[in-house]
Amino acid sequence: MIGGGRIGRGRRTISRLAWTRRIVPAVLACGWLAILALGAEAQDGNESFEIGLSTSTISISSDFTGARLVVFGALDNADSRLLRQQRYDIVVVLAGPRRPVVVREKERTFGLWINRGSETFESVPASYALAATRPLADIARKELRERLSLGIDDLQLTNVPARVAGGPPVAGGSAAVAEIQPNVGLAERRAIAAGRPPETAAVDAYAEALKRIRERKGLYNQSVGAVQFVSPTLFRADLQLPADLPTGTHTARAYLFRSGVFIRESSEPLYVRKSGFESYIDDMATRYGVLYGIAAVLLAIFTGWFGRLVFKRD
Repeated sequence: MIGGGRIGRGRRTISRLAWTRRIVPAVLACGWLAILALGAEAQDGNESFEIGLSTSTISISSDFTGARLVVFGALDNADSRLLRQQRYDIVVVLAGPRRPVVVREKERTFGLWINRGSETFESVPASYALAATRPLADIARKELRERLSLGIDDLQLTNVPARVAGGPPVAGGSAAVAEIQPNVGLAERRAIAAGRPPETAAVDAYAEALKRIRERKGLYNQSVGAVQFVSPTLFRADLQLPADLPTGTHTARAYLFRSGVFIRESSEPLYVRKSGFESYIDDMATRYGVLYGIAAVLLAIFTGWFGRLVFKRD
């Protein structure tokens, strides 16, 4: 009996050891999976932020000489350690209404300037202002800047919305958007549709010329260091708007980056409208084009007749 009891206790001890050897690896595996899940969640980022504008409407009158727009925002659920290390970056962009643009190249021939070639871009922002915490090359890689259309050099001159790799397409986009090449003109798209090799270099030259012209006019501008954190979680950006700011609906977008990784974006509309007597004339010409044309002709006839009476020689 004594020998049988010892054998039974030995068998139970062996059984407990075998159970322990099976359960411990399972517990460790569950722990590693939990750690990996937390790491993946941290990689995706829980940060969120909202932005606001110093004004939602800008009125343009005859004495308008430009304006300054302040974009402010608050960062929520940010990592305090990364904040201390200044690993968060903000890029603020104000893009004007998109319109079709034809870029022509002129050549002097026998004393005359003749159109040598042209390229049509279906959707080009009428104005573009950017402010960033640091140089864009230090914030994100070039491929990401092209997808987000960040910076004048990487600004996309097409009406096809870009899509971030691994993320959902922008509203109105599709899964095939990621395959669209930057600065694709109308001629290049027709060549692609017809199966011919597109002249990408020529299209890029027209795109660069358009950007260069608008930079000289002040319609396109960007500044580094214009976005500042006024507190650990509050930031503001100063955007300078030109005197010939186009009317229409502009869109202010703020992009949040963490250690070079794009996290989120937030946007707000900005309405630019004419005011005063110029607004009345513009509205009348738009709504009542025929009556406006007749009134303009009658005014010209009356002005000529009245001028003849005043300056008539006896």
